[in-house]
This record gives sequence, structure tokens and C-alpha cells, in this order.
Amino acid sequence: MPTLIKLAEGRFSAAEDVFADVADEDVLPDGPVILSLTRFQADGDALVSAGRPVGVRIQADEAVEDLAYDLPRLAVVALVFPKYRDGRAYSSAALLRQRLGYAGEVRAIGDVLREQAGFMVRCGIDAFAPADGSTPEGWAAAAGRYRHVYQRAVDARPPAFEERG
Repeated sequence: MPTLIKLAEGRFSAAEDVFADVADEDVLPDGPVILSLTRFQADGDALVSAGRPVGVRIQADEAVEDLAYDLPRLAVVALVFPKYRDGRAYSSAALLRQRLGYAGEVRAIGDVLREQAGFMVRCGIDAFAPADGSTPEGWAAAAGRYRHVYQRAVDARPPAFEERG
């Protein structure tokens, strides 16, 4: 199983991924699964009712708000970063945390690079599947690279202008 980097209580650590990432045409395996939004809308109620941990994979062009009703039942929302320079998943993460109140795991998948760590944490992402072979130590160093921030975000760090006051 692939290794994830997870953020819990301010610490980054390696964790085994227990979720199977299932394509729309694949047969559902036993155990925890991550499905596309389309497949979740078709099969999700039965899986969740059966007591299985279920996650949903959201592409950059899909609206995370479509999950609003189902969020309390989801174990993971996996946000796809199709290219490192595509920032739509950052907005989806912030919407999940701030507007929709999602408290479960928000995972970054796809073209996820260590240099993005600080921005991802600020938006509320707490699990990462890095494409660049990053370690938890490297991820922690990248996430803490800048002492000051200049605007409020999901991570609730005080902006520099508040620190001055």
C-alpha cells in the first residue's frame, strides 16, 4: 500500500494508506474505498449503510459543495491536483473546512509537491500523497518555512499585522 504523509497535532508522520482507490469501471474490493464523485453518487449510500469507510475523489473541475449532505458520512475527501500549478483544489479544501465544516481527512493527491506544503496546510489539507518522494521531515520543513503569514486562513495562524500589534 502506498505511504501517505499525515498531519496530526502539528506533527507530520508517515502512514500506510488503508483505502483502495477505485476507478469507475473497477469491481469494488472489500475494505475502505475511495470512489469518484460520480460513482459515489451511484453506489455510496449502499456502501456507507453497510458500515464501510468511504472516501470521495474530487477532480479539480468538480464542485465540492455537491458532497455537502454526505460529508458527515465520509471518512476521506481526496482532492486531485492535476498539475502543480492548478490551484482549484486549494479552494475546495478551504470550502470543506470553513464553509461546510468538514472535520474528516482532506487528502491531496495527484501532482503534489513538497513546495506546496505550507499552502496546503493553510487551506486545511491534513493528508498528502506526494508525487516527489518527500519524507515527513522534508514536508514539515517545507510547511514551516515561513514564519509570518499575511492573511487569515483555515490554519488560524495570526497574520503579521496582528503580531505587530
